Amino acid sequence: MPRRNHKRRGNQRGNQRGRRNNQGQNRGSLPAFGSSFQNTRTESGPAGWQDVDFAVRNISAGQSNKIYRCPGCDQEIMPGTSHIVAWPQDYGAGADDRRHWHTNCWRNRAHRTITRRWG
Repeated sequence: MPRRNHKRRGNQRGNQRGRRNNQGQNRGSLPAFGSSFQNTRTESGPAGWQDVDFAVRNISAGQSNKIYRCPGCDQEIMPGTSHIVAWPQDYGAGADDRRHWHTNCWRNRAHRTITRRWG
């Protein structure tokens, strides 16, 4: 039987955007306030934001597929680079609130402020 160069239609398995899971959410959408992200932890914020709790999640190199700009050093985070995603817990988990940090920049956040571009 010849190989196909296109996906089969019909009974497809795996996650697809636009399909709903059994809780009624779109599979590609963010959970409310980041509450159901797996492996999310709470840490204090960067310099000037220490009194704000941030939700923090590690992104592996395999999950990283876009170019982001780190607010700690204002340098690009290239695809295939493991990094940290952090957002303030108090006011949302929307895409506009999340910031992608180099792991070392986040680790040293107590000694560096957010660059003026993000402040």
